[in-house]
Amino acid sequence: MDDSERPVLAVRNINKQYGQGCVNCRGAKGEGLLKNYCPVCGTVYACRDISFEVYAGEILGIVGESGSGKSTMMECLYFDQEVSSGEAYIASYKGGETNVFEESSQQKRYIRNHLMGKVYQNPLMSLKMNFSSIGNIAEKLISAGNRNVGQMKVRGEELLEHVNIPVYRMKEAPKNFSGGMQQRVQIAKALSNNPPLLLLDEVTTGLDLSVQASVLDLIKSIQRQLKISMIIVSHDLGVIRMLADRTLVMLDGQVIEQGLTDQILEDPQHGYTQKLVQSLL
Repeated sequence: MDDSERPVLAVRNINKQYGQGCVNCRGAKGEGLLKNYCPVCGTVYACRDISFEVYAGEILGIVGESGSGKSTMMECLYFDQEVSSGEAYIASYKGGETNVFEESSQQKRYIRNHLMGKVYQNPLMSLKMNFSSIGNIAEKLISAGNRNVGQMKVRGEELLEHVNIPVYRMKEAPKNFSGGMQQRVQIAKALSNNPPLLLLDEVTTGLDLSVQASVLDLIKSIQRQLKISMIIVSHDLGVIRMLADRTLVMLDGQVIEQGLTDQILEDPQHGYTQKLVQSLL
């Protein structure tokens, strides 16, 4: 397989459970579960055997209701949580041959700082609200080993300009910014080391509609200019329709349907996806 056909990220059978499990819920098909919860022992199966690939320059959408496991899966990918089991391979890391979940915490830090960026639903998870905006970007550059103050300043200004933060506000702290501007600073920070993969988790939730639209436009233009691969998680099919090339639909910790976004919107197969699509119309 030549490099252009290799996925940037390949994920195999991610499982994440909270609790030990018991005789009632450990069966391969999860027959004893109520949705993704075991009523006998209280174990929650947040992610169940999730597998997918993301290709170069592609936006993969993941849609599902609250509690479907999509944000947990993103946390596992960014090492905010440990997986219970599963594999993930990044093409630009050790030739794409090493399961990154089994790497040391030092190597995971390297992957987070160089090969991935993440934009959280809540900017507090990523930004230091009292630092200047440019200081927040410098922090990510420093954790990737950059020590040149001049270079970091230039890079920070370039990125903030790229996400439409005016020059005169670059030294201002994000706590003074609106929600939409905080998301823009987060996006700039996540892009600072040119990662091949960007993870975006519910980035428009809680924003006004006009602000949502401008953040989505920004994401689309970044993807076009930088040809970066992205995974976008949302409970809003409208967001996924606007951005994603392919889409996975999640319910109760499992992928229940996947395909080209247009195909899923025009001809949804699963009852849950049909309901989602109807709610869009």
